[in-house]
Amino acid sequence: MTAKPALNLVERAEPAAPATGPGADASLPASTTARADTPAVASEALLRGQRSISIRHNGEVYRLQATRLGKLILTK
Repeated sequence: MTAKPALNLVERAEPAAPATGPGADASLPASTTARADTPAVASEALLRGQRSISIRHNGEVYRLQATRLGKLILTK
């Protein structure tokens, strides 16, 4: 099995305006909806063309899955 080359997965998030659309929760402060100082990882960089991947975290395995509608689901 050939190892895939390492990727630079982390990028800085752009400052975003508070959510104001139909699904926005006005009770949440803007700081919980967007964080400009938090690194962001593109889902494409994680999934690398796959529909789902396994993620090991603190001794547990989680599954990250992309749906047909473009949503992400993380399950334990």
